[in-house]
Amino acid sequence: MTEHTNKQFDADLQRIRTELLQMGGLVEAMVQDAMQALTTGEMSLVDGVREHEKEVTRLEVEIDERVTQILARHQPAAIDLRTLLAVTKMLTDMERSGDEAEKIATVARRIHDDDRAYMPDIELRHMANNVSTMMRQVMDAFARQDAVLAAAVVRSDKEIDIEWKATLRNLITYMIEDPRTISRSIDLLFIARSMERIGDHCKNMAERVIFMVHGADVRHRGLKMAERLVRGEPEPTAEEKLAAKAARQAQAAAPDATE
Repeated sequence: MTEHTNKQFDADLQRIRTELLQMGGLVEAMVQDAMQALTTGEMSLVDGVREHEKEVTRLEVEIDERVTQILARHQPAAIDLRTLLAVTKMLTDMERSGDEAEKIATVARRIHDDDRAYMPDIELRHMANNVSTMMRQVMDAFARQDAVLAAAVVRSDKEIDIEWKATLRNLITYMIEDPRTISRSIDLLFIARSMERIGDHCKNMAERVIFMVHGADVRHRGLKMAERLVRGEPEPTAEEKLAAKAARQAQAAAPDATE
C-alpha cells in the first residue's frame, strides 16, 4: 500500500511539473506570435494568441486543483512540499504573463486595423526576445531544479527594466517632436510595458525556483543576496551589514570630498 501511494504521489507530482512546463511553452509562444503579428500584420496570429490564453487559463485552474488534492492526500515534506508551494505561486505569474501577451496581440491588431501613418521607429523585437528567453530559462531552471540559472533570470530582469526605460524615453521624444505619432506611440508604450511586466513575472518565478531548491525566500532581498544564497554562502552578519552600509555612504560622499 505504501509503495502504491508513493508511486501515485510521484506520478501526480510529475504531471504537475509537466503541465506547468506546458504553460510556460504556451506563454513563450504567445509573446513571439504577438510580436510577429505586430511586425508583419499577420492577424491570424492574434487569434492563435487568444486561443493559447484560454488554454493557459484552463491549465492554471487544473494544476491548482491538482496541487490542492496532492497536499491533502499525501502531506508531502521537504523539497516536494516546497515544489508544490512554488508551483501555486508560479501559476499566478504564468497566467498574468499570458494576459500581458494577449494585450500585446490586441494592441497589434488595433495598430494594423488603424490606417493612420507615422509609426515611430521603435525596436521592440529585442525586448520580446529577451523576455521569451527569460521565460524559457525559468522553465528550464524549474525542470532541472537549477537555482544558478534561476538567479541568472533574476539578473536578466535588470536588463529588461533598462530597455523599458529607454523605450519610454524614445517614445516621449517622438511624441514631443511629432504630434502625429502620439496615438501610435501610446500603443507601443502599452506593448513595451506589457513586456516589462512579463519580465517581472519571470523574475518572480525564478525567485520561487530558488526557494524550491534552497528553501530560502529571496524576494525583496536584492539580486546580490539571491546570488549569495545560491552560491551557498551564509547571510551577512549584523556587523558585516553595518560595514557595507558605511562603505556605501563613504563612496557616495567621495565626490563631494574631492571638490
